[in-house]
Amino acid sequence: MSHPSTPQEPYAAYQNEIYLGGLSGVVPEYPMAFAELEERARHAMPATVWSYVAGGAGDEHTQNANRAAFAHWGLVPRMLVGADRRDLSVDLFGLKLPSPLFMAPVGVLGICARDGHGDLATARAAARTGVPMIASTLSADPLEEVAAEFGDTPGFFQLYTPTDRALAESLVQRAEKAGFAGIVVTLDTWIAGWRPRDLATSNFPQLRGHCLANYTSDPAFRALLPRGRTADPDPRDTALTWAGIFGNPLTWDDLPWLRSLTTLPLILKGICHPDDVRRAKDLGVDGIYCSTHGGRQANGGLPALDALPDVVEAADGLPVLFDSGVRSGADVVKALALGATAVGIGRPYTYGLALGGTDGVVHVLRALLAEADLTMAVDGYPTLADLTPEALRHVCGGGGPLPPTGAWPRPGQGGGVAATG
Repeated sequence: MSHPSTPQEPYAAYQNEIYLGGLSGVVPEYPMAFAELEERARHAMPATVWSYVAGGAGDEHTQNANRAAFAHWGLVPRMLVGADRRDLSVDLFGLKLPSPLFMAPVGVLGICARDGHGDLATARAAARTGVPMIASTLSADPLEEVAAEFGDTPGFFQLYTPTDRALAESLVQRAEKAGFAGIVVTLDTWIAGWRPRDLATSNFPQLRGHCLANYTSDPAFRALLPRGRTADPDPRDTALTWAGIFGNPLTWDDLPWLRSLTTLPLILKGICHPDDVRRAKDLGVDGIYCSTHGGRQANGGLPALDALPDVVEAADGLPVLFDSGVRSGADVVKALALGATAVGIGRPYTYGLALGGTDGVVHVLRALLAEADLTMAVDGYPTLADLTPEALRHVCGGGGPLPPTGAWPRPGQGGGVAATG
């Protein structure tokens, strides 16, 4: 499948496409700036869905800090390097991907789309752009149907590990059989965080029966339903059974079991401490996913971007996926320079989905990739290998308070969690 990543058609070409359309009076159907995208999505979504997607934990300090952290870094321009052609391709778990961008798992994609099938629409966007989707366990359509829409683009399956091991094993086996390229185990959501926006509307979508198709289609889950209700289960029985088995507070002792479930790459999501990285690596995981769940699960923590350098150092060559707070192509470039192997987005593509289904998601992905490509072109970084920590400097007054002078070293000079205080 051809994706816009070759020198003949760089991602930056999306800009020319838009300008040339303007000569015929055509302007973009979807917003170009994140603030407008967010505002229009707010009006397109039902209020309860909007609060669930846009909201975070507590007073949302950590959610906002995730976004502000990117403003603390600036890319140093380098000239006369011949950046007329850029290569954004990346090798990930033996896969050659056209770009380092991926779509992070979002558990309410289904109800973010007007037709109630947002997971399928997002998978189709992955097929059209070459940007992989990490499909959530919480889906409005069964994982097999989602995987069938990927085309030649690889997809990953995100597992919320249930307390019932037979169900966990069944979900992983189904994902492997359906053709997913890896299993992403989310570690920080065995219990719901304190989310005032959702509490104010008494709204938890899955308790209302939304996005549970992977469970209702699974024989191991159906065996857990009250006797006599497995053929045509009552929605209340389904929701209550799901609530009873959803969250498994995993420990390190569970990791060998998880590792034994599949030969696919196993990636742990939510790792932010270098000691946890090293232990996970010793126990045989294939990738680390540095994330604070976009600030949705716990308030009062550090931005994921601040944890990234130490995570990368501890990973010592193991692929590091990253998300939390990414809103622009420039953000993507900065995360790559801090060592991320691949960079995920969540809310931006979800907002595009709410506005225009597959077309809306494709627009958001193309816009992010165009900005990243153009940033690399203008600032003189032709390849991802050129984006090293030395390409960044701290920006004084960049989006929020900084520690005292001297507390922020340059990347590569002892930076990271411990150095930033």
